[in-house]
Amino acid sequence: MPTTVENARTDGRGAALLARLRDLALVSGREMRLASGRTSNIYFDMKMAMFDPETAGLIADAVLDKLRQRDAHQIGGLEMGAVPIIGAVVCRSYPDYPVNGFFVRKSVKAHGTSKKIEGHFDPAATTVLIEDVTTTGGSVLDALRAVREAGGSAATVLTVVDREEGARANLAAEGVELVALCTRSDFCG
Repeated sequence: MPTTVENARTDGRGAALLARLRDLALVSGREMRLASGRTSNIYFDMKMAMFDPETAGLIADAVLDKLRQRDAHQIGGLEMGAVPIIGAVVCRSYPDYPVNGFFVRKSVKAHGTSKKIEGHFDPAATTVLIEDVTTTGGSVLDALRAVREAGGSAATVLTVVDREEGARANLAAEGVELVALCTRSDFCG
């Protein structure tokens, strides 16, 4: 059965992304704690992948394809996992399809501008939120709440890897579609 990324791309870049993530991010064979508090013997350590130039480019290209499909010119997410992806997408977007980026702080700094949302955020823009790995959707729901409190909205969350552990349903309950570049099943299927 074709993988999620292979279904999304016909030019081979999806298969290349899946291979890069398998090599750089997939950790298995030992029990690890997830951000959701759950434990799993399958873990996606995305930092190596997101800071690898080839993989970052593949992720950015896949995300840009999804943004174009939604006529979205703004991408954001919760610090820390979303920040490298947002940076790669913003850089890769210019000049063909300029996309602005922002991130949501987990906690507001007591110095400087004391903003919850940093970067280029326009409440009126069509916004897509991004996450590196999605389990239950709790982290990206925090970002969604901040966007809504600032007068914006987001109908779509993109994730590089959906662990398939409830995020889709939790986001749907908030009126948000989850779109995964790949899923846990693609690696462990």
